[in-house]
This record gives sequence, C-alpha cells and structure tokens, in this order.
Amino acid sequence: MNVVLIGLNHKTAPLSLRQSLALGPTDLPQALAHLDDKIGNGVILSTCNRTELYFVAGQQRAKRAEAVRLLAGTNGASASTLDPHIYFGLHEEAVRHLHRVAAGLDSMIFGETEILGQVRGALAAAARANLCNATLNRLFHSAIRAGRRVHSETFVGHHGQSVSTAAVALAQRLLGDLSGRRVLVIGAGEAGTLTVRGLVKAGASHVAVTNRTYHRAAELAQRMKATAVPFSRLSQALADSDIVIGASASPTTLVNRGDLTPIMARREGRPILLIDIAVPPDIDPAVRDLDGVHLYDIDDLDLMCPVGPYEREQEMAKVENIIEEEVQRFLTWRRSLQAVPTIVSLRQKIEAARRREMAKTLCRFPHLSKSERASIEALTAAIVKKILHSPLTRLKLHSGDQAYLAVARDLFGLDEQPAAERGSERAA
Repeated sequence: MNVVLIGLNHKTAPLSLRQSLALGPTDLPQALAHLDDKIGNGVILSTCNRTELYFVAGQQRAKRAEAVRLLAGTNGASASTLDPHIYFGLHEEAVRHLHRVAAGLDSMIFGETEILGQVRGALAAAARANLCNATLNRLFHSAIRAGRRVHSETFVGHHGQSVSTAAVALAQRLLGDLSGRRVLVIGAGEAGTLTVRGLVKAGASHVAVTNRTYHRAAELAQRMKATAVPFSRLSQALADSDIVIGASASPTTLVNRGDLTPIMARREGRPILLIDIAVPPDIDPAVRDLDGVHLYDIDDLDLMCPVGPYEREQEMAKVENIIEEEVQRFLTWRRSLQAVPTIVSLRQKIEAARRREMAKTLCRFPHLSKSERASIEALTAAIVKKILHSPLTRLKLHSGDQAYLAVARDLFGLDEQPAAERGSERAA
C-alpha cells in the first residue's frame, strides 16, 4: 500500500481551471463523500493555488484513474480535460511533495504562511468524514511539523507573507502611500481578516469591509478599527473606493461587468484598483475591458515575493535538511509497519508456549498458593520479555528488508501450522 498524490497547481494549470476546481467549505463535504464512495480514504487539499488529493492504495493505476475522474467531476469537466495539467506522485515522491507544500516551498509566494493552516484544515475535514486512516494522519501531522519547523527555524517564517499581505503589498507598489486611499475589502473570513489587518498595518486609515453576513463584517471592523458596510450597499461602496480587494468565500461572482459599468460612469473618470484573491473569483474578469478599471488576480501576486534569490539560496540548505529529516522520519515509521505482522506472530507464539508450559508445571504443584502462582507467572513473563527484546529490536531495525523478515519467520517457524490445527485436520 502506497501514498498516492494526484493534483494540479499554479505551475501546471491556468487560474480559470484552478478556480473551477476549487472546493469551498460548502463543496468539500460532498467531494469527500464521493471520495469515500470511489476510493475509500483520502485527504483533499484545495486552495487558491492548488487542488490535490492524497490517498493510500495498493492498486495505484485503478485508483489513479478514479481520482482523476473525481477531480474532474467537481466542475463537470471530463478527465481528458484535466490530463495535461495533472501531476502524480507515488509514495516517497508524494510524501516529500506534501512536506514542501506545508512549508510554503511550493507556493506561488515562496514561504507564504497561509498554506500551513490550509493543510491543517484539509486534515481536519477528512478526519470529520472518517476518511483519514493511520498513514494519512501520520503523514499530514509530519508535514505540519515540518512546516512549523521551517517557519520557526529559518528565514521563511520571518516575513509572515501570505496571499492577503501580498495583495496589500501590490496595492502599495502600484499606488504608494495608502493612508489617503479609501479601501474596500469584500469578505470577513480568514482571508478578509488577514487583508484588513495587513491594510491597517500598512497605514491605510480608510478601510471598509463588507460581507453577506453583516454581523461578521461588523465584528471584524470593530476589532480592526475599520468601517462595516452592509452588503446591500456594495454598489455605493464600490463607487466610493479607490481600492477594492475581493477576499470572500462566495461560490459566485459578486462584482460583475454589468454592475460596475454604471458605477464607473458615476466615478467620472476616477480609476479604481481591483485585486481579486478569492477562489472562486469575487470579481468578473470581464471588467478588465472597462475604462479606468485595473484588475489584478491571484496570479499577479507572484511578483510580490519578498524573498530575493540570494537570500533564498543562502537558507535553502537548512530548509531542505528540515524537510528531509521529517520525510525520513515518516518513511521509517511507514517501513516499520511491515514488521508488525512478524512481531505480533512471534510474540503470540512465544506467549502461547509460555502459557502451555506454565499450565503443565502448575498442575504438578497444586499446593501452591495464589500469590506463589502469581510470582511464577510474573517470573516467566519477565524471562520471555528479556529473551524477545533483542530479536524484536532487530526486526524493527530491519523492518523494510523483506528478505530479513522472511528469514526471521522461517527461523522461528512463524508460518508453520500449529500442532493442534494439524491434529484436527487429520481427524477430519
């Protein structure tokens, strides 16, 4: 049984395809239900830059085809449509990929911090759906630990960069000082919160936030000393703003070309900067054609990577060492599972022999007291434990060596049929 990865990301697929496959909080449970039906276990990691499926399977080819159809089915596409954009990873390759993803090394914005929380969320969702077996649980916890270490022990964690902060940085680069700009943030969830926080930290003093659920916008605005705008007044807020950042989790577009056309007429030539970091998009890409509208999407944020090539190269050896340590720790644990049947069989065989000999001996000494019998029981159990310690330690050490395990099973006769069973077969 191997860990299998199937997915696509910002390196292999255009934004439009990634957006169509993205699974929001309301879509994920249904996708996990399909996963349970078709594959039986797995974790789906879906973000603005990637949709990936991790599962454990013995028949990789059959399950792989099923997984591609599952991904395609999230937006009604055919599997052949996805084929040019899909990548696969088998066991060690899949394990190493997830560790790099959790550390932010495979992100559009190198070292971004949001992905670690998204990996945790993917694991939690799979666990709630009872789809996370022991291997996947261990794998994802290992990747999360690697991500935490990379962020705490290297430069990667010192920038605190995320998609939201990159959007704020893009606005600063394009417009300069934000203190006199009127900024509207659409969405009061995690991305919206990070965006508002980044704007306030950057010196923006006129920040408004709107959300379909007004009380969430009001709570966020109160915490950040911003202004909450009822969603019903979105058109007026768009007309008043210099910068609009779309960061909601809405399954549908919130700012359409038809909505923005009359708004731009009311602005009398005053340009507007739109930055859309939502997946699916909050802002209709067709608004780019309108005069005075400057729309940037999530793929444009790659330009705002805060880590220079030289700085990245200086620390990458340390980063890669951390990743490799955690990968090898997981793989060692996974290999150790191969020895479990042999270890269990050996323990059971020796324990059965101990109990048989104990029973024979105690029958010869019926006068022994209960405490004396318990002392003999404890003594024989301790002797067995000491004798087994060295063989079991070596079995664990060589757990990945099938030839070694086969010799051990032959040496201890673990594949031999018990005498009682042989006798019953002859009697039959």
